[in-house]
Amino acid sequence: MSTLEIKNLHVNVIDNEGQAEKEILKGVNLKMQTGEIHAIMGPNGTGKSTLSQTIMGQTGYRITQGDILLDGVSIVDMPVDERARRGLFLAMQYPVEIQGVTNTEFLRAAINARRPEDDPIPVMEFINKLDEKMELLDMPESVADRYLNEGFSGGEKKQNEILQLLMIEPQFAILDEIDSGLDIDALKVVSKGVNSMRGENFGSLIITHYQRLLNYIVPDTVHVMMGGKVVKTGGPDLAEKLEAEGYAGLRDELGLDIKLTDEE
Repeated sequence: MSTLEIKNLHVNVIDNEGQAEKEILKGVNLKMQTGEIHAIMGPNGTGKSTLSQTIMGQTGYRITQGDILLDGVSIVDMPVDERARRGLFLAMQYPVEIQGVTNTEFLRAAINARRPEDDPIPVMEFINKLDEKMELLDMPESVADRYLNEGFSGGEKKQNEILQLLMIEPQFAILDEIDSGLDIDALKVVSKGVNSMRGENFGSLIITHYQRLLNYIVPDTVHVMMGGKVVKTGGPDLAEKLEAEGYAGLRDELGLDIKLTDEE
């Protein structure tokens, strides 16, 4: 069993010129293990995507305080590729396109990056696994030979992210608003893929605004972020309460002096 822990994490976002900074995360604490599905909910601008990008080590974010531990080892100074090799995976809200690299080439390279150099995945094993996972996600065979996300619709890009998840089999997957822009059929397919990974060797941190995704991927734990912090943690019923009462209701219940971004 593996553990991912965020301890008192403070993070500044750096502007495109690398100068001005704004504090977004203001002391996030969260701990999860493989075998668990956690969801983070919260209003726009509260730091959910900043948290996901920081965990994965993306540029443009500076940790000013706190730590991120994977099995007790700090990863804050590790580059993105090292974090991936250690078992982290990020499905982004806006997946990038890579011209000239097919899905097949990308997936084989990603899988082999986590294996010893002298032990690449056998070709037939890879092909059989790819066929199996694409069938699970109702993806046409032609997708395998298309350039990574090039010309894909929003729903196809999200399906492709889940295909990567199924093929790479990380210990922890951070899914950043994988439900955004999906119609109900695509949402069901994406959820089917994530649910197929559930088990003692896999954990996921799902970032979402809405209850509808959590109707299909039922979390073990729900965290609510406001003002750059986790302000409440509970079970699946917490997400249902937010759906019924909104974030303002929870803020007022907790007596928090936080302005929500959708308020005047």
